[in-house]
Formats: sequence, C-alpha cells, structure tokens
Amino acid sequence: MVSIPETNINSSGGLRPIPLIGMGMATAAESSLQVKDAVIEAIKAGYRHFDTAKMYGTEKPLGEAIKEALRLGLIKSRAEVFVTTKLWCDATEGRLVLPAINESLRNLDLEYVDLYLIHWPLKIHQDDVKSPITKECIAAINIKDVWEAMEECQNLGLAKSIGVSNFYPRIIEEIFSFAKIPPAINQVEMNPLWQQKKLIEFCKKKDILLTGYSPLGSFSTKWGHNRVMECDVLQDIAKSKGKTVAQISLRWMYEQGVSFVVKSFNTERMKQNLDIFGWSLTEEELIKISRIPQQKHGYLTGTLVKEPIDIITEIDEGLAFQ
Repeated sequence: MVSIPETNINSSGGLRPIPLIGMGMATAAESSLQVKDAVIEAIKAGYRHFDTAKMYGTEKPLGEAIKEALRLGLIKSRAEVFVTTKLWCDATEGRLVLPAINESLRNLDLEYVDLYLIHWPLKIHQDDVKSPITKECIAAINIKDVWEAMEECQNLGLAKSIGVSNFYPRIIEEIFSFAKIPPAINQVEMNPLWQQKKLIEFCKKKDILLTGYSPLGSFSTKWGHNRVMECDVLQDIAKSKGKTVAQISLRWMYEQGVSFVVKSFNTERMKQNLDIFGWSLTEEELIKISRIPQQKHGYLTGTLVKEPIDIITEIDEGLAFQ
C-alpha cells in the first residue's frame, strides 16, 4: 500500500491534513455496486481522499464503501478518510445551502464532510440536472449570501473545511472582501495541456490550495478528451523514462505543488496512478512540458450545456484566467 503525502489546509480546528492525491468519483457508466467496490479497492491501494458531489450521484455508494472498509478493518476510524462533496448549482442560494449539505450527509451516511465546495459560480434554474442546460436557465449567484451559508456549514461542524470549484480570481477576491472564513481550496481543471500557472500563483498568495481535476483529461468519458494521453511530448518522456503517460502527467502535477484528484475504477491503473514517487522529471523534461500549447476544455459545457459555448465565460471572462 502506498503512503500518499499530505499538506495542510485551513479548517474549523486549525490546520487539517489533506492527502495530495485523491480519487475522483465522477462517473456516468458504473453502477453503485461498482463504485462501492472500486472505493474499497482504492482504500486497499492507499487512497484516503475521495472527491464526490451531488451531481455525480456517487455519494451513497461512497458512504457505503467507507462503512464496509471499517467493517473489514481496512481503516480503523472515519477520521482516516478525507471526504469532499460539492454544492450543486440548483442550490446556490443562501437559504438552500444547509438543506443541500444535509442531503449530502444523509446520502453519505456521515456526520460531517472534510471539505464542502461550491461546485460552480452560477445558479441553474432547472429541475433535471441530467437534461441539457440552456443559457436561459443559468444566472450569476449572490456569492455573499452563498458564502455566508457555507461558513455556517463549517461553524455547525457539518463541514470541516469549505472552498470553491471552478472559481476565478475576481470572484475569489470578492469572497475575501467579506469572508470570516476564507476558501481553503479552489478545485479547477488542470493538466499539462491547461497548466493554470497564473491561477496557481494567485491561489498561493491567498493561501488557497489549488486542486486539479481531470489531470489526465478525463479520457474515455463522454465529457473528457484524449489530448493529454495522446500528447506527443508526454508520450516521448514516458517512453524515455519507462513510465506511462498518466504517470508523467500526474508526476508533473505533483511537482507543481498542487493537489489533484484522478479517477480510475480499474484496480491496476489505480495502483499505477500512485506510482509517481521515488523518481522525478528532469529540468529539461519540465521545460518541454511547459512549452506544450495550452487549451482549456470546459467540462460543464461538454456534459450538460446544450449550446457549444462556454457559459461561465459569458458570465465572467475571468474563468479563462491562465
């Protein structure tokens, strides 16, 4: 079993450790039983951070897997796992935040989550989250009302830490203008083809840990792309080092000083994705990766939005901050 390095983030009890590598729980094809079994295998491999969301529909099997892991003795207590879930866009109003986190806690069958994130900085007026979303259903949120409700979640002990996802500097600066509890994390798309250099620098100055999702481009999913796995630069480096392209990409993420969540329910690939320690990229290899042409993917657009445009960028062009 691999021991995953940790870093500290701000929480209700002061600084709190978070594993730098987490297992992503977004899925479209796997059944609840497959998700549960995959989490148990991931715990056996060494994963201790699990990143879910109401939108993913995997909160319940994740909670069931944690209970099973405790029963099997794979972990000794709930405190050994770090659970992240997210506030979906149909509840981004101050009055809806507490009911939303309580619903997630019921799904997880947990008393608290370690981290609660605002999934996107927008409001969706649409009942069926699986249907294509149109521009008319999307609006900006009152971030002050929503963030104050997020703070209440932490003050009540329902979340140990709170943060944001897919947020850009302007709206983060706005949060800092009134927040009593600043965001601990900003989770965004990040991989060698969308390196987020300026956003990493911004978050470090604000003492916010940047967490990268889709570090491999979410390849082989309907919402992802294969550009990371098919990148010639990464393939050449992988071949020269006797590593996989995934390992090169994940090692590069680790060397940027960020955390990340990576999803694979294949037991062998789970283990491969943790085999990124005990070796490093050379300065020459890092320079080659830094020169890869950058291209933002836009995951919300790819999965749910009917029109082939970046809705978030329409609300505020700052999301493309790179």
